[in-house]
Amino acid sequence: MKTLLFVSTVFPPMINPLANRVYKLLVQFQKSWQILALTRVENAYLNEESSVHFVKPWYPQKLIDLMSKLKLEKILRLLIWPDQDIFWVLPALIKGYQLIQQQKPDAIFVFMMPYSASFIGIGLKWLTGLPLVFSLDDSITCTDMHPESQSLLHYHLKQWLEKFYVRQADALVYVSQFNLEQVKKRQPLSQQSKFNLIRCGADPLDFSTPLPPSIDKKPFEIVYIGGMNGWYDFYYRLEKQSVLKKLYKAWIRLGIYEQVKIDHRSSSPVFVGKAIQQVIAQNPNWEKEIQLVIHGNPVPKHIVQTVLENQKQTDVVSVFGSVSHHQALQLARSGDLLLITLPNRPDGSSGGRISCKTYEYLMTDRPILAAVPKGENWDYLKDKPGVWLVEPTDTEAMSRVISEVVSAHFSNSPLRFDRTALQQELSYVNLAEDYLKILDQVCLNNTKEIQAKQLATS
Repeated sequence: MKTLLFVSTVFPPMINPLANRVYKLLVQFQKSWQILALTRVENAYLNEESSVHFVKPWYPQKLIDLMSKLKLEKILRLLIWPDQDIFWVLPALIKGYQLIQQQKPDAIFVFMMPYSASFIGIGLKWLTGLPLVFSLDDSITCTDMHPESQSLLHYHLKQWLEKFYVRQADALVYVSQFNLEQVKKRQPLSQQSKFNLIRCGADPLDFSTPLPPSIDKKPFEIVYIGGMNGWYDFYYRLEKQSVLKKLYKAWIRLGIYEQVKIDHRSSSPVFVGKAIQQVIAQNPNWEKEIQLVIHGNPVPKHIVQTVLENQKQTDVVSVFGSVSHHQALQLARSGDLLLITLPNRPDGSSGGRISCKTYEYLMTDRPILAAVPKGENWDYLKDKPGVWLVEPTDTEAMSRVISEVVSAHFSNSPLRFDRTALQQELSYVNLAEDYLKILDQVCLNNTKEIQAKQLATS
């Protein structure tokens, strides 16, 4: 059995979609690979068959805290590049090299984000000659995730880093077809065969346990799982700001290079909340019987409360904190209508971001309201059963969808959709097989290169 050195800053038992993806993939990898993992998660654990090593980042905590107290975050953002995990690179590189010398793995697999992890993989490849595979969640040049840079110089640095890790890797995996094509077309022909599309997925077994007996519950629940990042746009517009605060915000924005305008307001609950209110206004007998329920909110409670009060939505929106992955799936399975919402792109351009919850929602039989901009998520969902696609700020379209689904629900004919045909496509078993083919291929290519060099020198 071959050995894989797996490098990832996230790792179980962390509670987030990326850590869950790491777990699901590695368990499948273990069918044909021995796992040797390197992470900065202190209590990291996979199972007894794996070897997981914690490496502490050399993070200058006292200096960072001091600069933060002095309101010098702007300087930090300019100096720390490409992300704060750059302080993990050198200790991880040292530990990774030691592990390679001791345990002789056959390949290196780096799970990104963060993008600084690419330096670990590249350094280890340079030192050992092992084949290197990068698996990217989102491209560093994806304008949905990274619509702006700290400066024009940082923008060009992102472009350089992307080309650098493409050249150094033996294979790259993207979860978005749009992002893959955008990056691929900027590379020379000699590099384009390295690109592979393997989407995120879900585990059918997580959805196979029977749900608790249903009770007639009210109100009708529109369920959203995960954090929303549009709260602050409403909060700061409502908050009274002093002249000093305004000057400080102007200083923080000074020099920012914006590639595309992203309307983060549209990934908040506000527009869906307005749509619910429109539906209730048209159907007064549904008052207090429709609720948007958000699970997994990381935003401080006082900001959430302020926004909901000022938007007059405390009666239609309920917000709860983090839940385990298992709880999140059960909440999705029992929701009356599932919501996906991503930030809008006011210029009408297409984006490459696709939400991880897309695949988990599709594992259920529940109707899905996808308030997403044109682009990868829209294109992927447009032919899927039981999905309504609307623009992220189109409250009229949202209210029509909500009204249709609620009407069916209260008529004792709730809408349900058979998506079993998608389960194999979305299954981590299937996705892991695609990864394993790539790993086998890069190892084979590496062996051929070594043999060719030996023949040339003999």
